[in-house]
Amino acid sequence: MIEALRRIVQEATAATDFPSALTIAATQIRDTLEVTACTIYLVDQKRRELVCGAGIGLTLVARGQVRRTDQPSLLEWIAERQDVLNLADAQQHPRYQNTLGTDEEICHAFLGVPLVQDHQTLGILVVRDTRICEFQTMEVDFLVSIAVPLAHLIHQATLDGVIHALLSGVRSLSGLPGAQGVAIGTITLPYRLADLDRVPNRSTSDPAAEEVALNTAISAVDEELRSANEQLLSLLPPSEQAMFSAHRLLLNSDSLRADINTRIHNGLWAPAAWRDAILARAQALQQTNNPYLNARAEDIRDLGRRVLRHLYTGATDSSRALPEHCVLLAEEISVADFATIPPDQLAAIVCLRGSALSHIAILARAIGIPAVMNLGDRPINGLAGHEIIVDGYQGRVFIDPDPAVRAEYQRLIAAETELAAGLDKLRDLPAEMLDGYRVPLYVKAGLLSDIPSASNCGADGVGLYRTEFAFMIRESFPSEEEQYAIYQQVLKAFAPKPVTIRTLDIGGDKPLPYYPIDENNPFLGWRGLRFTLDHPKIFLVQLRAMLRANADSKNLRVLFPMITTVEELDEALRLLTQAYRELEAEGTPAARPQVGAMIEVPSAAWQAAQLARRVDFLSVGTNDLTQYVLAVDRDNAQVARLYDHLHPALLKTIAHILAGGHQAGRPVQLSGEMASDPGAALLLLGMGADSLNASPASLPRVKWVIRRFARAQACALAEEALTLETTDQIRRLLNGALQQAGLGEIVHESI
Repeated sequence: MIEALRRIVQEATAATDFPSALTIAATQIRDTLEVTACTIYLVDQKRRELVCGAGIGLTLVARGQVRRTDQPSLLEWIAERQDVLNLADAQQHPRYQNTLGTDEEICHAFLGVPLVQDHQTLGILVVRDTRICEFQTMEVDFLVSIAVPLAHLIHQATLDGVIHALLSGVRSLSGLPGAQGVAIGTITLPYRLADLDRVPNRSTSDPAAEEVALNTAISAVDEELRSANEQLLSLLPPSEQAMFSAHRLLLNSDSLRADINTRIHNGLWAPAAWRDAILARAQALQQTNNPYLNARAEDIRDLGRRVLRHLYTGATDSSRALPEHCVLLAEEISVADFATIPPDQLAAIVCLRGSALSHIAILARAIGIPAVMNLGDRPINGLAGHEIIVDGYQGRVFIDPDPAVRAEYQRLIAAETELAAGLDKLRDLPAEMLDGYRVPLYVKAGLLSDIPSASNCGADGVGLYRTEFAFMIRESFPSEEEQYAIYQQVLKAFAPKPVTIRTLDIGGDKPLPYYPIDENNPFLGWRGLRFTLDHPKIFLVQLRAMLRANADSKNLRVLFPMITTVEELDEALRLLTQAYRELEAEGTPAARPQVGAMIEVPSAAWQAAQLARRVDFLSVGTNDLTQYVLAVDRDNAQVARLYDHLHPALLKTIAHILAGGHQAGRPVQLSGEMASDPGAALLLLGMGADSLNASPASLPRVKWVIRRFARAQACALAEEALTLETTDQIRRLLNGALQQAGLGEIVHESI
C-alpha cells in the first residue's frame, strides 16, 4: 500500500493538467483497492454544491456535473462532519441517494473520506464496490493517507484559479493539434453499438430464418458503408477509402459466410454465430503482436457491432437527430463513426487518444476540419449536447465557454472564412514568389477516386501516387493487367503533367490482409523496397505494368521507397531495366520513365549524394524521416508530443539531403505533412527544396504563402532557423516572419 500511495502521488503530480491529475488518482485508487468505482468530488464553496471532478468505474456523471438535491445525502454528511464514513450497504442508509448515475444501484459497500486543508472541506473521495461488507482497516487507512496529498493538490489548484474555471463551467483542456482550424459546435458522441461480448448463447430450431435475418443485417451494413463511401468519395484520403472497401470485402467474404452458416446449422442463433465468427478473426489479428493488425482487430469488432445492432433492432444512425454543427467526441473515432455524420454538419473531431498522424487526424486534415487529439482519459458520457470550441492550432478545447472566449473564437472563424474565400481564386495562378521564382507544387493521391480533387486544386502534377492501396483492397496480389489499367488511367488523367508513382510500400502501418507480416517492430522491419526486392516476381509485375502504362503519355516518374543502402537502389534499378527489356523483347509498347529514390531513413539521408547520382531525382518523405531521426513512434500517444517536423535535428538532416542532391546535380522534392504546413513549406524553400508535394486540401494555403514572399526572404529565414537550438525557437521565428508579412491569420496565436 505504501508503494501504491507513492506511485499515485507521483503520477498525479506529474500530470499535465488538474483534470488529468484527478483522473489518474481516481483510476489508480480504484485499481489498487480493486473496487468497482472511485469518484472525486469538489466543493464549490460559493454555491455550496458538490461537483464531480473525476470518476472511474461506472456510468458516471460527467466532470463538472453538479450534485444538487433537496435532501442532505451521505456526501453532505461527510463534508459537514469532516469524518470518514464506512458502510457495508450504503443503500440501506436513510441518507442514501444515487449520486453517480443509472447503474450505481449495483454498488453496496461505500467508503467516503473528506479532503480537508486548513480546516476547510475542499472535496470528497469515495470508493464503492458491489460487495456487502465494510472496508477493512488497511483500506480505510490507505484512503485517509491518499486524501492528504489530494487535498493539497486541490488547494493548489484553487490558488491557481483552476478550480474556479472548472466550477464556473469554463473547461479548457489541452491535447495535441490534429488538424488546423477553429470550430464552435455541439458535442456529439458516436452511436453506442451493441456489445459483442454480451451476446447470450441461444439455440435455434429454424436455421433458415436465422440465415435470412443475418443476411438482411449484413446487407444493411454493407449498404451503409457503400452509401457513406459514396457520400464521402471526394473527401476521404486513399487509406480511408481503402478501409471502406476492406470492410465491405470482409462482410461479403465467402469464408465468413460459410463459417457463420456452419455455426447456425450447428444450432446457434444468428447473433451468437456472428459473434463467434467475428471474435475469432479479431483475436487472430491481436495475436500477431503487430500494432497495425491489432488496430485492424478493433475495426473488425466495430464492424461486428454494427451488424449485431441491426440483428437486434434494425436501428440506423440516421434515426437520431443531429445538431447543426456536430463535434464528434470519443476515446477513439473510427471511419465508420465519422461516416455517420453528414459532411455539411461535421464541424470538428476530438479524440481522447491518438496522435497527429492517426487515421482520423489525417482524415480531418484531408477534408479541412479542425481536430484535437490525445486529450487523455476523461469521462465523456454526460457531455453530449454541450457547446465546445475546438482549437486545432493549439490542440485545445473549451467546453461550455464563457462569452468572452466564445466571441474571440467567433472572430477567428470569421477571419478564416474570409481567407478560404480568397484561396479559391489562387487555383489557376502559379506558385510564384515575389521575385518571380516559380515553385512546382504537386499533390498526393492513392486511388482513382482521388483524381478529381487532385486535378482541381491547381497542382502541377502528382508528386506521390501510392500504389499500396490497390493492393490492400483486394484479396490477393493484383495482376499485371489490373495494375496496368490503374496506372494508365492515372497517367492519362494528368498528361502531360508528371505523375510520380511509388512502387509497393507495404509493411509498417500498411500490411496486406492476405499477406500478414508478424514482426515485433514493423517500422524497423520488412517494409518498402526490402519486401519487394525479396519478392522480385511481384516487383517485376508492378514495374512491367508501370512501363506499359507510360507508353502513350510518357509522363511517368517511378519512385523507390524505404531505401537504406546504395546496393538496394542498384538492385531496384537492375530489375527496372530487366522489366523494360522483357517488354521490348516481347514487342509490348513501353517507355522508360524518370526514376527517383525516396529518402526516409537516416542511412539514406547521409548517403544522399551517392543515391542521387544513380537516379533522376530525390524525394524526401518527411513523415517517416521525422519518426526515424527523432526515434518517436508517431502513433504512440505516450511520445506523440515529441514528434515535431520543426525539430532542429530534422532540419539539419534535410539540409544535408538537399546539399547532397544538388551536389549530384539532381532536384530534391519534399513530401509529407511538413510540405503541407505553410510555414514549414516556406522554410523548406529557403533551404533549397526544388518542389513540394502537399495534400489537395493544404496546397492552396501553401501557394498563398509562397506568393507573398521573395526567395531571398525565405533563404534568410532558413539560414537563421538552422542556427536555433529548440523547436519552440524555430516555430516562433516562423510565426514572427509570417505575421510581419501580414499573414497572421494562418498562424493562430494563444488567446
